[in-house]
Amino acid sequence: MENFAPAGKALTSLIWAIVQAWLIAGTLDITAATIHFLLRGGTTPLRLLQFIASGILGKDAFSGGLTTAFVGLVLHYGIALIWTTLFFLLAAKIPMLVQNVVVSGVMYAIVVWCMMTFIVLPLSNTAKQPFNPLQSFIGICILMLCIGLPIAYFARKYFV
Repeated sequence: MENFAPAGKALTSLIWAIVQAWLIAGTLDITAATIHFLLRGGTTPLRLLQFIASGILGKDAFSGGLTTAFVGLVLHYGIALIWTTLFFLLAAKIPMLVQNVVVSGVMYAIVVWCMMTFIVLPLSNTAKQPFNPLQSFIGICILMLCIGLPIAYFARKYFV
């Protein structure tokens, strides 16, 4: 792990950079997802969080009230932490990722969307949704603005 940090930077500054990127990206993403969910006619933010929890709990998540909504929130932030940490690990090995925040952030968001859409969600217990090109485009845009760009920004701030 000591080769991970640039010369002169302590492990604590790496952890702080990851934590900042994670909390900002995770919060932006869940906020945008909630707004999008409500604009599409979703009932309450609680229901969105229960949907996230249904990834591991199945349809029982929708009858679990605040408890399963909390599980959904924890899962959301856990997934955001994984994507954040992965980008920092990649940036340590591929310095090109921090040279252009916009390009790397946009590309990373597309990778995240593909992995979540075609691997994570199909393997989870969430109800299967039909493919919708417009909703997919909106989802990718949300990930670009809320996940890819903030994470790439904080990685650049740390590594450069």
